[in-house]
Amino acid sequence: MNINYIPLLIVLSLMVACSPGTTNKNEQITDNSSHGSASLNKKQVADLATILAKKEVPVLCYHHIREAKPGDSENMKSYSVSPSAFASQMKALSDSGFTSILPDQLYDYLLYNGELPSKPVMITFDDTDGEQYSIGAAEMQKFGFRGVFFIMTVAINRPRYMTKEQIKNLSDSGHVIAAHTWDHHMVTKYAGTDWDIQLSKPTKQLEAITGKPVKYFAYPFGLWNKAAIPELKSRGYQLAFILSTKRDSTEPLHTIRRMIVPGTWSTHGMFTAMRATFNRKK
Repeated sequence: MNINYIPLLIVLSLMVACSPGTTNKNEQITDNSSHGSASLNKKQVADLATILAKKEVPVLCYHHIREAKPGDSENMKSYSVSPSAFASQMKALSDSGFTSILPDQLYDYLLYNGELPSKPVMITFDDTDGEQYSIGAAEMQKFGFRGVFFIMTVAINRPRYMTKEQIKNLSDSGHVIAAHTWDHHMVTKYAGTDWDIQLSKPTKQLEAITGKPVKYFAYPFGLWNKAAIPELKSRGYQLAFILSTKRDSTEPLHTIRRMIVPGTWSTHGMFTAMRATFNRKK
């Protein structure tokens, strides 16, 4: 290269870097192209105070959809919602005017002030149980609901758990496939290569199955620590979900609160708990 050109290149580079099209920490350019024509629009990113001031969306968490059996532990009984109870809860949500939303919508609402339906609810499932596909998704379909399935990848294709084909079908049907680690070890105990084993590899496996990016994560047992947040962010997780404890005031996007629906609750009890947990007035 002729060295006489170097000053000119530096000037041109500085002009591009300082042009109005450059983003800053409060803006993000998104591609809103349609029908093949690219159109870039800026979106204002909400600050921490704005995110925390927003009303929390009810996020329900289910595990087993099955009848309790003699000999089941108390923990199993608590985490098992009968098929009839689950059907009743889905119908009641629909009859009460709730609309299911997915994590992309929640992310857009929290960060970019995106609109939500008047009565949003997110329906989530943990641990890859097969009845979540055969009963849960089938029941939700009756009401046009879509859910989020947090997959523990060690269980894929094992007896009583979902197969790769079922996971792919859920994704193709409009549900969201998200990560729940490889084998459900607590995030608070990770060190060294655990982060790749429990976060990176499951993401790649699920993306290979669905053909879609995996951007959302649920902490096993709902337990998290500050060390987990940068690890999640560096791997592209936009939202992470805890359980009953309050979201963190400094990391609200990676401590989204969920509410476990136990098998001992009536449908009325579920609604009462939703109002209490997520501070809904109606």
